[in-house]
Amino acid sequence: MIRRGKLSEIEKTIEITRACADKMISEGVFQWNNLYPNKNVFQKDVARNEFYVILNEGAIIGCIVISSEKDPEYSKIDWLSKDKTHYYIHRLAIHPHFQKKGYARKLMDFAETLAIKNEIASIRLDTFSKNSRNQTFYEARGYVRLGNIFFPNQSKHPFYCYEKLF
Repeated sequence: MIRRGKLSEIEKTIEITRACADKMISEGVFQWNNLYPNKNVFQKDVARNEFYVILNEGAIIGCIVISSEKDPEYSKIDWLSKDKTHYYIHRLAIHPHFQKKGYARKLMDFAETLAIKNEIASIRLDTFSKNSRNQTFYEARGYVRLGNIFFPNQSKHPFYCYEKLF
């Protein structure tokens, strides 16, 4: 089940993203750290009604943010479509115990279905350049890699931007 997340569920979500960060770090992927993602960004996501959780047997096992706000870093990218109505995917996370079982696919299916229902032009996102698993995941879904951006507080390495038209 996928539904909007609540403020009261942020702590559980932080536990999940920290577990994901620990797993990525153990694999040499320094995408997330103790500074990001954090409680403050999830509180903003909840306030904007952009935070969703996925449950398994009633327990939260992952999350996704489906935003209509364009981050300033994205302005440098030559997107496939003109700026109008787009969704931006952020903070997609599945607890490591539930990874490779199709839950990330379900969250992206949900986001794409929502985009089609709401007549959104495209979905845009970024993923860490050192996270080849994510790159393969998005490219297999038809997302096109368009350019690089940097988040200096997260890494010295770039993040790759992707877009899928609808």
